[in-house]
Amino acid sequence: MQPKKILVIQNKRIGDVLISSVIANNIKKVFPNSHVTYFVYDYTAGVLVNNPNIDQIIHVKEKKLKKIPNLMKTLKKVRKAKFDIIFDPYSKFQSRMMCLSSRAEYRIGLKRAHKTLKLPFYTHPVSFLEKRSKNCGKAIEDRINLISSVFELDNPDYEPKIFLSSEEKQYNVLKDVDHPVIMLGVLGSTPQKSMPYEYVADLINYITDHYKVTLLFNYAPHQKDEAYKIYYLCRGKDQINLDIYEDSIRGFIKLMNQCDLLVSNEGGSVHITKALYKPTFTIYSPYVNKEHWSSFEDGKTHDSIHLLEEKPDLFDSFTLEERRRIEENPSELYSKLTPEMILEKLKPFLEHHLKNARK
Repeated sequence: MQPKKILVIQNKRIGDVLISSVIANNIKKVFPNSHVTYFVYDYTAGVLVNNPNIDQIIHVKEKKLKKIPNLMKTLKKVRKAKFDIIFDPYSKFQSRMMCLSSRAEYRIGLKRAHKTLKLPFYTHPVSFLEKRSKNCGKAIEDRINLISSVFELDNPDYEPKIFLSSEEKQYNVLKDVDHPVIMLGVLGSTPQKSMPYEYVADLINYITDHYKVTLLFNYAPHQKDEAYKIYYLCRGKDQINLDIYEDSIRGFIKLMNQCDLLVSNEGGSVHITKALYKPTFTIYSPYVNKEHWSSFEDGKTHDSIHLLEEKPDLFDSFTLEERRRIEENPSELYSKLTPEMILEKLKPFLEHHLKNARK
């Protein structure tokens, strides 16, 4: 008898949640009649909306779940729901406790290789892959491996997808602006993922100096003041439209679907844009493991830059422990990723996509 109820627990950030949607897209191939539920933080749920492979989305506030009384209530609800299969790509304390208390027949979660878990959180613990073998990036491969390590999966689909409604496809706030339209991710999702503001302004100045385009800024609502600080550093303000902005995930999705390409700090906006089949140029923070997140890069449609590739001598190592140390204070290394260095890779990307918009 086919398992009927499947839960995927993927807390954390927008990009992680969108990438983990590949579990739903593939497990429905294995169990077509199953009911798939996603458990995510509330601010990320927008990337899952309209996905035909996801039947229910449970979203919670991050701070609320971290309070023990609320976590205990959640554990009871999960156990009461009687899931047959639980996938835990998040693999942290809250999600592991949800698995342990669920009594699900299949509890499938990720763990570090050679590490033994202290409690039987999972019936099927699956080790993170040592390295990537496909251009989808290791983060996606790890999630597909959660399925294929336990169930037979033919022809896996490695591409996360965004599903727009008919109404969302009709959204056209850009009808009266000059095209091409470039979305700029001027700030990362955290300060540790954000470039120095002067560097961002230098890149913007190059674009407005050389191309007749309209530039939009993407940033989280609480980052508005910081985004304006970057704006005031820029030349070519007549090409930057700050009035066109969306403050929700679905709003950004509708808007990005009408733009021509994205240049951004690494983060959820990059994964959304790739799922919309729009070109991306990604600038990685020095502590981010590019091997995990650089999905579908081919040097043309999707390209990127990471300081480790340009200046490997600046890194003593790139172990998990070393990356965590860098994350605590990435500004010193970020300052080494100069606009001139970025432009060496950004220029050919822009020329490939904007050659008809040269000034």
